[in-house]
Amino acid sequence: MSTRTFRITIRGVFDALTSDQRAQLLARAAEHDVLRAAFTAEGHLSYDLAARSAFTFRFQDSGEAEEDILEATERAEEAAKAWLTGRGYGYKNLRSHAEDLSQAPLGKRQRRAAARGSA
Repeated sequence: MSTRTFRITIRGVFDALTSDQRAQLLARAAEHDVLRAAFTAEGHLSYDLAARSAFTFRFQDSGEAEEDILEATERAEEAAKAWLTGRGYGYKNLRSHAEDLSQAPLGKRQRRAAARGSA
């Protein structure tokens, strides 16, 4: 059995931030910029608090079976909640989206490379 790679995105909105919390987030905004966004095992947070109060966590996980994506999503959701709660940040409207990369359609370059390999 092969290992499957999962990408999990958790989106939400900061809620009822104090002025100190907002200042903390703004001070660290450069390291949480969307241009630095990456899927990582520990999770990467991105936001642009100057524009809106929404945030996105990106997690990468793996499993052996297709069903493992459900557990990976649950782990990602719990990690995002723990990060936010541990820092005292209020949040609402959490929603998650998970993708099994073994099921993702091939891109144009991947299709060309596959065609060359089978020719």
